[in-house]
Amino acid sequence: MHRRINVTLPEETVKLIDRVSTKGDRSRLIDHAVKQYITEIGRANLRKKLKEGALRRSSRDLALAEEWSLLEDATWPATKR
Repeated sequence: MHRRINVTLPEETVKLIDRVSTKGDRSRLIDHAVKQYITEIGRANLRKKLKEGALRRSSRDLALAEEWSLLEDATWPATKR
């Protein structure tokens, strides 16, 4: 299903659209560009949230790694590694 909307764009943007799309194909180009943009924004937000979470938990993760390292050293003598 398609829906007609009225969008105002700068003249230079319209020229760019016309330069890369065939006649009557503006809608498809704009549809594709908007979907790609939204996907990229979503990925960027996910990356940002993952990074923030990793930084927030870094001290806990380091403590766990050190704890496991001590247990591993006690369980597996250096000669068996």
